[in-house]
Amino acid sequence: MVRNTIRNLVATAAIAVAITAHPLAAQPVLNCAKRSTVVESLGTHYAETLQAVGLINQAAILEVFVSQSGSWTMLVTNLNGHSCVVFAGEAWETLPIVPGLKTEVPAFGQTR
Repeated sequence: MVRNTIRNLVATAAIAVAITAHPLAAQPVLNCAKRSTVVESLGTHYAETLQAVGLINQAAILEVFVSQSGSWTMLVTNLNGHSCVVFAGEAWETLPIVPGLKTEVPAFGQTR
């Protein structure tokens, strides 16, 4: 289930990159800028730092920025250094990975 969710997020991010990277896009995407500008803004305004990185394909990477307070932002960055915010939210929780132990995510709205 978690893998399917991650695959869906990555697929959505890849689509966002494809749409925003196309020079003939019908509408400009306003949440994109040079990567350094976006990263600086995330640090200044939300105190978010880079916590995870994943390769989407040979032309784009997915980056997850998280703050101590739990706010989070997912960026997709292409080879030209152009980044787009594809998702953002609150209440990020990093789960420990323990070999051989099945990690269960609590149901929405419930705490551990």
